[in-house]
Amino acid sequence: MAVASSGRAEPRVRLSRDRVLRTAIELADAAGIDALTMRKLGDELGVEAMSLYNHVSNKDDLQNGMIDFVFSEIDLPPQPADWRSAMRVRAISLREALARHPWATGLMDSGAAPGHSTLGHHDWVIGALRAGGLSIALTAHAFSVLDSYIYGFAMQENALPFETPDQSAEMAQMMLAQFPANEFPHLAELMREHVLAPGYNYGEEFEVGLELILDGLERARWSE
Repeated sequence: MAVASSGRAEPRVRLSRDRVLRTAIELADAAGIDALTMRKLGDELGVEAMSLYNHVSNKDDLQNGMIDFVFSEIDLPPQPADWRSAMRVRAISLREALARHPWATGLMDSGAAPGHSTLGHHDWVIGALRAGGLSIALTAHAFSVLDSYIYGFAMQENALPFETPDQSAEMAQMMLAQFPANEFPHLAELMREHVLAPGYNYGEEFEVGLELILDGLERARWSE
């Protein structure tokens, strides 16, 4: 016996710019930014691709909105105790955001129409550096070198063929077996005495490098 229908369809979740952007980020996280198309996004949302243009102007607007979401995830201390601690918190949080969204690394400052979170983030960084006594020129240099380091490390970390310390050690052992140590003595020394040292974790290099940069900026600040 057929079951009588209630005559009511399941309520559709209302489409919004926020929902479009969040779904696009989920797709990019899963398959990369190059795999994201308006058609795939529409399919995921259960709508025709043309419906998306009621919420995003074009593909560039979509990507700008996605990047703005990533910037909104980064921790920015509301009242930083000092510029170094502020930059450290921000750098670590930015690296973590890029680990969650590796597709974003090459797009963070590529948009010609940055969103509110993006602009607010940049303004905060400049303000924290200026409040720390850095000149406007040194602030520009600091912003550039910090972002180059953070984005570069995130890109390199994402490209490495290992994730855990054990996998790192296995890779080092494999490489050592593939080339003559007497021909590349410095590379062999680094691997044996550093990479293969107990407890080595490549990810810990990030904060070491960050401190080196902050030390250099501190010296430059005092020499101005």
